Amino acid sequence: MPALVNFGGDDDFYSGSSFYTNSTDLGRLCSISSQVDVYYPPHKRARVSAPFIFGETVFEQNKQPSIDILPDEVLIEIFKRLPGGQERGSCASVSKNWLMLLISIRKGEYESSKAVKENTDSVSDDAEMISCVGDEGYLTRCLEGKKATDMRLAAIAVGTSGRGGLGKLSIKGSSSSSRGVTNFGLSAIARGCPSLKALSLWNVPRVGDEGLSEIAKDCHLLEKLDLCQCHSVSNKGLISIAGNCPNLTSLSLESCPRISNEGLQAIGKLCPKLQSISIKDCPLVGDHGFSSLLSSTSAVLSKVKFQGLNITDFSLAVIGHYGKSVTNLTLSGLQNVSEKGFWVMGNAQGLQKLVSLIITSCRGVTDLSLEAMGKGCINLKHMCLRRCCFISDNGLVAFARSAGSLECLQLEECNRVTQSGIIGVLSDCLLKSLTIVKCLGIKDISLEAPLSSCNSLKSLSVRSCPGFGTASLAMVGKLCSQLQHVDLSGLCGITDAGLLPLLKSCEAGLVKVNLSGCLNLTDEVVLALTRLHGGTLELVNLDGCRRITDASLVAIAHNCVFLSDLDVSRSAITDSGIAALSHAEQLNLQVLSFSGCSGVSNKSLPSLKKLGKTLLGLNLQHCSSISSRTIELLVETLWKCEILF
Repeated sequence: MPALVNFGGDDDFYSGSSFYTNSTDLGRLCSISSQVDVYYPPHKRARVSAPFIFGETVFEQNKQPSIDILPDEVLIEIFKRLPGGQERGSCASVSKNWLMLLISIRKGEYESSKAVKENTDSVSDDAEMISCVGDEGYLTRCLEGKKATDMRLAAIAVGTSGRGGLGKLSIKGSSSSSRGVTNFGLSAIARGCPSLKALSLWNVPRVGDEGLSEIAKDCHLLEKLDLCQCHSVSNKGLISIAGNCPNLTSLSLESCPRISNEGLQAIGKLCPKLQSISIKDCPLVGDHGFSSLLSSTSAVLSKVKFQGLNITDFSLAVIGHYGKSVTNLTLSGLQNVSEKGFWVMGNAQGLQKLVSLIITSCRGVTDLSLEAMGKGCINLKHMCLRRCCFISDNGLVAFARSAGSLECLQLEECNRVTQSGIIGVLSDCLLKSLTIVKCLGIKDISLEAPLSSCNSLKSLSVRSCPGFGTASLAMVGKLCSQLQHVDLSGLCGITDAGLLPLLKSCEAGLVKVNLSGCLNLTDEVVLALTRLHGGTLELVNLDGCRRITDASLVAIAHNCVFLSDLDVSRSAITDSGIAALSHAEQLNLQVLSFSGCSGVSNKSLPSLKKLGKTLLGLNLQHCSSISSRTIELLVETLWKCEILF
């Protein structure tokens, strides 16, 4: 008992030494009072099971960890002195309170960040770090649907701080989720990720100007901003970005009803490096904001896309005058722009560097305005016209003659264009690629007039044009002898007799052939295709050609040397055809698809294993004769191949 009474303090208590001088007394159970018993195992700390009394002093067990009783201010000071991101991440996982405290600390407030800053010559350690990694080498994170919450953003902000900092963040929210991202989550990213370069916010209605202003306040390296369906973001947030992010090079706005001309004016004045602008379905954006933006950034702005806006002829005149650096221009759904607007845009002679022009559903595009654009855009190489219902053969041919540099022409749902217009374009222009989609004005008419050849055309795609048949194919065969890529998908009317002359006329050797949905083609076409072009073919698509049988696969196996992509889905092939492919020693298929082929069964397992030595993709979907066990064996054996089943 004297040893207990003379106990000196914590050091004696925690040392693990005994209070008894006699070793035989170790491990005894000593009854101290009627309320408590104390057991002293050898070299162990005493365990107290209840309050006990030594004289007038009362000791009670403290069940609460001592660090939790520290004020938040003290914990923040401790967190600021953590050496790195790994330690911060460990602390963030302790509790929600600690996570909240950690995200309240800006990255520059950590002692480790200050030490780095003092030992470098750069203005910012974040900027130096990003430049070393490279524009495409930074950390990226994407949150979608229910995973897009403030807590996940807070965890990302803390967790990425020790890995060079977050460079790209994409948030695709859900309007039905009650726990979606708010300004709080975006503020956490701003404080923890000052190195952020690219930010995409899609369908996040609870994020507004406050969150965007926090990003602007801390993320001065921001280069790309994409806002889609951000109904709470107004001009205030956009102005904040413009004033604090001078490195902004790309801005995309879609369905942001509160952003108007004022926000675009700020972007134009304060973002001198802006190279790409895309605005879609923003009803408050008009001529004033657009003209101010374009005139202020005319020296560097190269990509412009406007869709569904309330702009008029005035804006297109501004494009024609100030678009001196524009190389890619997309105009869609501009219902208030008339023929005059497009005509002025072409005649203004400002689009000298324009290379690609895409126009969709614009009533102001007529024969007259189209010709003016051809004359004014002297370096135009790619032209796409979709649903331009007032364009006829005359305007198309005049445009082709004016645009001397045109290489690629794409027409979709331009129903006033006929076969005569297509022939005129091919005769007067050095096109390399021609695409025609759903143009109902094209009829299968035989032309007896002499045709000028177009040896420059390398790629021809005619899709879902019901009037394009045997006569049209014969016409193409006479005009274009140097074709290498042919896409005739969805042309139900063509037959073997119509396609064979085209195959025979292609002197350069076909490389890619897509005949999907051509229901009337038979093995005869495939036999001729492999015999004439087997030495150059790399891709063959026969999806939906229900009259194709094993004979076609045998021909492919014997004649095709470089074929890497083959699709015979929904055809009449069987196990014998697959076996023929597997025995072709020179064939090195990488992608094979026979989806919906009921004639292929479990018997093809050995053949597929043999083909799998080179396969990277295999489509077995809707093959009712192949069992799940066979598929399991294939998945197990062909571990390098992605199998769809």
